[in-house]
Amino acid sequence: MNARRWLVGGGFAVALVAGVVWWFVSRESGPVIWQGYAEGDFVLVGPTQQGLLTKVAVQRGDRVAQGALLFAQDATFDSAARDQAAQVLAGAQAQLANLLAGGKATEIAQAQAQLAAAQATATQTSTDYQRGLALLHTGAVSKQSVDQLQAAYLSAQAKLAATQAALAQSQQPLGRAQEIADQRTAVAADQAALAMAEWRLAQRVVSAPVAGRVADVLAQPGETMQAGAPVVSLLPPGNIFVRFFVPEAAVSSVHLGDGVALHCDGCAADLTAKISFISPQAEYTPPLIYSDSSKSKLVFLIEARPSLAQASSLNPGEPVEVQPVTVPPAAKSP
Repeated sequence: MNARRWLVGGGFAVALVAGVVWWFVSRESGPVIWQGYAEGDFVLVGPTQQGLLTKVAVQRGDRVAQGALLFAQDATFDSAARDQAAQVLAGAQAQLANLLAGGKATEIAQAQAQLAAAQATATQTSTDYQRGLALLHTGAVSKQSVDQLQAAYLSAQAKLAATQAALAQSQQPLGRAQEIADQRTAVAADQAALAMAEWRLAQRVVSAPVAGRVADVLAQPGETMQAGAPVVSLLPPGNIFVRFFVPEAAVSSVHLGDGVALHCDGCAADLTAKISFISPQAEYTPPLIYSDSSKSKLVFLIEARPSLAQASSLNPGEPVEVQPVTVPPAAKSP
């Protein structure tokens, strides 16, 4: 009887040991699964200057294109400042034009008429003087008469030079060179002031810097926003990634650019990503993915980014299971 009991007990022990061995072997040969979650780098969009929020054009969950209107601030003061700067510039430009302009049109026309008369007189006196010199040699005229003709000729030449100078003077700018240079500087300064005023006015309407999904609206019309305070939180598809944790023993098999398969509730069966970051430091399994199987294990944080076409199917905070596309022996869980 005792021998029979020993045989039954020994058979049970052997079966128990075999079952334990089978469990370890089957666990060893199971698929490698790393726990993780989806994450996103959010783009917080706010005003560049303090002001009253008058309009929010988007809602949480909206998808917006780059350049789409997000929100606007009260622009009363900046619009008036822009108009004032434009008027100041117009005045400075008019003053510069006045300094650069010559005399009045009537004054220039009068100087031109005087010059024409002086030219005619100079021509006539020149002809008379040359004729007098010719007659003087024949004795037909006296030397006194020729001297009078010469004096008239020289006087006409002097008057011609004077009228030419008067016309040139009437056509010159009214301002002195230094006055004109100073006014040019003033015009340039006013142009810069107008450009600044226009920029400040344009900043009151804020558009999406990138395309993406509106993750949150952080302020409402009627609130006074400080410069830089976020109003809208955007999540571009390219900023969505997955964080997961690989045991210390398997991290040597993980490389930048390696492909991984992603599994989550409601995700496409072919969802994949490429590893973009491997933490250089080990850490204990974070509490958010704590499980009995990962208790007190050292792990490495890994990040992987899906393609732009697939990234939108992931939501930050969503649990994700990650599997290597190709599982080398060293990557298997102990």
